Amino acid sequence: MDTKVDFIPAAESNIVYVRPVAVADLPEEVRAQAEGLERLYAVHRPDGERLALVRDRQLAFALALQNDLAPVNVH
Repeated sequence: MDTKVDFIPAAESNIVYVRPVAVADLPEEVRAQAEGLERLYAVHRPDGERLALVRDRQLAFALALQNDLAPVNVH
């Protein structure tokens, strides 16, 4: 079976990074909305711009994929 699979996105511009963020490190107005959570997950562009903060990692990946972005996990 010779099936070509492209594992690397065609354009780097659709890569986003998903990383955990401690709620304690966020501004007060965001902490107030975190409803007792200790960690949120951020979706970032390669240049560092934060696109979203969400409740869990799975949601961050789903959000990226629904917007035709290629999520990459960052530790």
